[in-house]
Parts: sequence; structure tokens; C-alpha cells
Amino acid sequence: MDHVPRGPAPETAAPDLVPDVAPQLRALRRRRGLTLETAAQRAGLSPAHLSRLETGNRQPSLPMLLGLARIYGTTVAELLGETPAERDPVIRAGRSEPVEADGWIYRQAGGAGRAMQCLRVHVPYATRADIVRVHPGEEWLHVLEGQVRLALGETVHLLDPGDSAHFDSLTPHRIGAAGHAGAEVLFVHTLLQSPAAELCLGGGAPHPR
Repeated sequence: MDHVPRGPAPETAAPDLVPDVAPQLRALRRRRGLTLETAAQRAGLSPAHLSRLETGNRQPSLPMLLGLARIYGTTVAELLGETPAERDPVIRAGRSEPVEADGWIYRQAGGAGRAMQCLRVHVPYATRADIVRVHPGEEWLHVLEGQVRLALGETVHLLDPGDSAHFDSLTPHRIGAAGHAGAEVLFVHTLLQSPAAELCLGGGAPHPR
């Protein structure tokens, strides 16, 4: 019997695996006001490939679903047509344990699974070794106690209690306290659906305090 080599796995999946994904992809893209070409470019796909996903002629892989969910400002669950559970709008003090990494201590101040991630953060003293960060999204911070040194590009701002800053996260930025005692800030960013481990502003591995 001749050996027949196996080719790569077909790109399509069984049609009943993700029945709602095609119409959801199309509806969410239109709801965001994105053309097929723009959405495909942001997702790293060809317009023809995205069109096939939206018509159900191709089934997306999980990485594709994750990428499209971020672009459309939603979750994979919504893409699959699942109804989200009702969220509690009130965040009680002491509801979540503080997490620490590299002197940064943060507490969740908002609900999980939201487009905006809200934190109360203890910011340690700034050093030259602090990481300069660049990533998609927006950030907003409000100083509660202490003084914060915020570097945006080549400009350094000193923020006192009551001061706020709101900036595009694609601007190279570095945040640190100006005093050795550190600073307390309220911090909001739009990194969609980030797990708690990714919210830490420090460079080390986060761990409960």
C-alpha cells in the first residue's frame, strides 16, 4: 500500500463548533464603525480572510478570536454569543487582596472584565532603572498622596496631590514617586480584559501581600 502524506489540517472547523461567531464578528465590526479593510489590517489578516470569517466560510482560531475581541472592545464570550453574567456595580473595600511586585502595590478598584481597568496603586520611589513602557490604550492617574514623577516622551512632569494626567499609552512613559516614601494614586487604563497579573506596573512577578 502506498503511503499518502498527510497535508496540514484544514483551516475550517465543524460548522456547529462556533455557530454565532460569523454574524457576531460582522455585527461588532459594523457597530465599531470599522471597514472590512481597516479591521483586517488591525487584526493582521487579509480582507478576504476576514470576509470569509464573517460569512462562516472559515472558522477562526482562538488567537484570531482574542485579537478580534481586543480590536472590537469586547470579549471572546460575546463573540461566541454568550450572555455575560450580571455584574455587581459596587466594589467593597477589602474585596480583593493587594498584590505586590517590585515595590508596586495595587488593589483592584473596579470590576473584572471591563474595558476600563481601575486600580488604587502604591507607587515606589522612581529610579533610573524603572521600565519605560509603550503599549496600545489610554491611561489616567490621579495623585492621592505624595508626589509622582511622570515621564512622557522627553518631558518630565511632577504631579502633586490632586493633580491628574491622561495620556496615550503609545507615548513612551515611565511612572514613579518623587519621594522615598512613595505615592498613592488612582489609576485607570484601557488594556482590555487584562488579568490581574498583567495589571501590575512593576517589572517583577506579582504576588499577594
